[in-house]
Amino acid sequence: MANTPQAAETSEQETDRAQEIPTGMTTSSGLTGEELVIGYPSADDPVIERETITAKPGAVTALIGPNGSGKSTLLKGLANQLAPEAGSVLIDGKDIHSLGGKELAKRLGLLSQESTAPDSLTVEDLVMHGRYPHRGFFESVTDADHRAVERAIDLSGCSHLREREVGSLSGGQKQLAWIAMTLAQETDVLLLDEPTTFLDLHHQLEVMEIVETLRDESEITIVVVLHDIEQAARHADYMVALRDGEIQARGPPEEVVTEKLLAQVFGIEAEVKPTGRGPQITPIRAIHEGSDER
Repeated sequence: MANTPQAAETSEQETDRAQEIPTGMTTSSGLTGEELVIGYPSADDPVIERETITAKPGAVTALIGPNGSGKSTLLKGLANQLAPEAGSVLIDGKDIHSLGGKELAKRLGLLSQESTAPDSLTVEDLVMHGRYPHRGFFESVTDADHRAVERAIDLSGCSHLREREVGSLSGGQKQLAWIAMTLAQETDVLLLDEPTTFLDLHHQLEVMEIVETLRDESEITIVVVLHDIEQAARHADYMVALRDGEIQARGPPEEVVTEKLLAQVFGIEAEVKPTGRGPQITPIRAIHEGSDER
């Protein structure tokens, strides 16, 4: 399988407690990227240069921005998928690069866009792969592993799919199965890279309901990349807007989603109205390069 889950260390006492509660740890962890410089080996210049971001414990932080703004690159840096050229990533003040692979995978989970698995693997077997950080190489599956898998399948709504092969699933069903695998890690920090992209509205709502449940019931710290600004504003506690690798705004949705920001970051003229379910955005027209309105 490509893309093994990411995450970090818990004590034996914490592990015992995690077996007695729903998915997620009993306490929340904060995630911070300090003065991060992140790029790709094939590029001369970094995508993210000297940016700092903090995901508050037990809250949902949404990264938004136009295509190519650096959202996914920043998330990969936070997840240790891309090693920063400079700066550090900290979980509760501890640098993640000082942690071993399994230690990290007990603390930080990643749902990537590039996740792949053999088509013949069943959903239940896929979800069980999320337990790899908690087992030694030759250790058999434990009762704790089975309980974690059951909780993850139940929370993600995959019970009716557990015996299905991954290759037979629709795009939305696959996404739920991958979410279940990530939840089976029982981490207290979760990073999601565009989890609703290419999904129909029904499955989008399902995914975001899972995100809200994790925050509200398990107090998991979540960072999620989203294309839909209204969706991000409706479900996130905090938003971070990026353009050309630079953070342009950060804060609660009602402070970030403004007509000025939509013009400057997304290049659109739009009307923004506050509602009980977050800002409502009515796009009016595209603002073209060189316009004084940016």
